[in-house]
Formats: sequence, structure tokens, C-alpha cells
Amino acid sequence: MLLIDQPIAREVYVDAVLNLPEKIYSKAQLDAWAAVALLPGVLDTTLQKGFGLVSCSETAIEAFAVLYPEDRVALLYCRARSHRQGRGKQLLQALEEEAIKQGVRQLRTEASYISQPLFESLGWVTEQKEHLLIAGIAFERFRMGKTL
Repeated sequence: MLLIDQPIAREVYVDAVLNLPEKIYSKAQLDAWAAVALLPGVLDTTLQKGFGLVSCSETAIEAFAVLYPEDRVALLYCRARSHRQGRGKQLLQALEEEAIKQGVRQLRTEASYISQPLFESLGWVTEQKEHLLIAGIAFERFRMGKTL
């Protein structure tokens, strides 16, 4: 794992979202969600100030995750071609270890329907479902937490 590169993080984010199955999210939802990565200023602070890690294949960055602020998993994305290979789990565990090193005792996140099972498998607890709009499109996600 390496420190994160911003342009590649955005590329991975878009790839991850646009290749999700439409049985969970509609095409309009996926398009709106992916567009967030490309909007000026939206992810800048998180990618610039957060603690980011990547998971690499022999030729490319396949997944990334970011803590920002230090008590929040702000981003966790994996290219479609690398889904179900354990990369997200490894990144999430590494972020938890980093948070502990920083003295954080409780982590939080907002998880999608896709990532919620991964978080739960590592002991995270769903606190509530929340509703939000992204580019005017309705979404649901889950506020989750974990005591370290």
C-alpha cells in the first residue's frame, strides 16, 4: 500500500461507481454519484488533507481508501475488475490501524449498499439509514460506527 495519488483516486472512484450493478442503483444514481469525483472542489480537501492508502496490482492502482478527518472513513473505492479480491477489506483494516496509532477510539462512516456488508463483516455497526440527494437524485446510505 502507498500514499494516494489524487488523479488516480478520482479515476478509481469513477470506475468503481459506473460499474456497479444497476439492480442496486439506477443508471441516474450511478451517473450522479460518479460525477461527484469530477466536480471541482468536492473531494479536494479530503484527498489533500486525508490519510490515504492504495492497493495495487502489478500494473495499476486498483483501490483506495481515505481517513478524513482522522475519525472518519471518508472514501473507500475499488475498480470493478478488482472487486471481491479482499482489497477493500485490507484497506479498511489498515485505516483502522492508522486511526488507532493516531489515538482515535471511535471511527465513523457513511456506507453505501455495496460497502455496508464489508464494514459489518469487520465489526462496524449500522447506526441509522439516511436519505440524501446527489445532483437532485435520491440516495440511501448507512451511518456506521466502530469502537476501536
